Amino acid sequence: MIEKIITHPGGAHKDEFLACSILLAEYPVVIFRQDPSEGDLLDPATAVIDVGHRHEPGLYNFDHHQFPRDAKPTCSLSLVLDHYGIYKDALTFCPWLEVAEWFDCRGPKDTAEWLGVERDTVGKLNSPIDVSLLQAFARSDSHSPGEPVWELMKMIGGELLTYIRGLRARIEQVAKVAEVWEINQQGKSGKVMFVPRLDHNIDEISGAMGWHVKELGMEEDIVALVYPDSRGEGYGMKRFNDRPEMDFSRIGNEPEVRFAHARGFIAKVEPVEIQRAKELLFKAFESKT
Repeated sequence: MIEKIITHPGGAHKDEFLACSILLAEYPVVIFRQDPSEGDLLDPATAVIDVGHRHEPGLYNFDHHQFPRDAKPTCSLSLVLDHYGIYKDALTFCPWLEVAEWFDCRGPKDTAEWLGVERDTVGKLNSPIDVSLLQAFARSDSHSPGEPVWELMKMIGGELLTYIRGLRARIEQVAKVAEVWEINQQGKSGKVMFVPRLDHNIDEISGAMGWHVKELGMEEDIVALVYPDSRGEGYGMKRFNDRPEMDFSRIGNEPEVRFAHARGFIAKVEPVEIQRAKELLFKAFESKT
C-alpha cells in the first residue's frame, strides 16, 4: 500500500501532476512536494514521482530524467501508466499523451518541429485551466484530502483511469459480437459494422465500434456503423469517418426511419429485421445522380 506520494518542489508540470492524480485515484494519500531522501526511494510505501533519478516500479519510483538524451520521449506519467499495464491503450486513446511526452522531454521547439507547426502555435494551445491547476499545485509544499487541488487531482486521475480501462472493456465487448456486412451499389462497394441488441447495452457503443474498426485495420473499408439505439428499441446508423458514399438523408422518408439528419451523417430507425436494415443501408449508399 502506498502511504504517501513525493514529487519535486518548484514549478509544476503536466506529467507529474497527472501521474500523481492517477496514483491518488488508487491510493488517496498526502502528496509532498519535496526532494526525496534515500529512505524515501527505498521505501515501497512511498511513491516518488518525476524526481530521484530512478525508475523502479517495484519500489514505486517513477523518474525519467536519468534516461539517455536520445531515448524515446517518456515522462513520469508514461511510467505510471505502464506500471498499471495501460500505457499502450493510453497512447492510442489519448492523442494528447505523446505530445505531453515530447513537450516534457524535448521542449517546445523540438515538439513544434515534430508536430510540423510553428513554435508559437504550441503556446496558442495552452488553456487557462491547465495553467491555473499547475500553479495551484506548485503553490503548496503538500496537498491533503479535502483540499480543492487534491480533490480535483483525485477526480481527474479517476476519470482518466475509468476512460482508458472502460474503453478497452467496451472494445472487447464489441469484438465478441460485431458482424461485418458488405453492400454494393453502382460499381461501389463498402462494408458496414453491425452490433446486435444484447441483453445489456454497451455504453458509448459507436465510439467503441470505431476503435474496433481501427484495430482491425478496416478504416478504408467500413463506411457505416449500425448499433442498438441508446434512446429507444431500434438502431442507430452512423456514417464512419465522414464517408461521402453513405448519406442517410436519402432514407429520411422511409416508414421505419424515426430521424435522419439533413446532413446525412446519422439516422435512427425503428426495430427492423436484419434484411430490412440492409435494404435501408443499400438505399443510403446509392450514388447521387
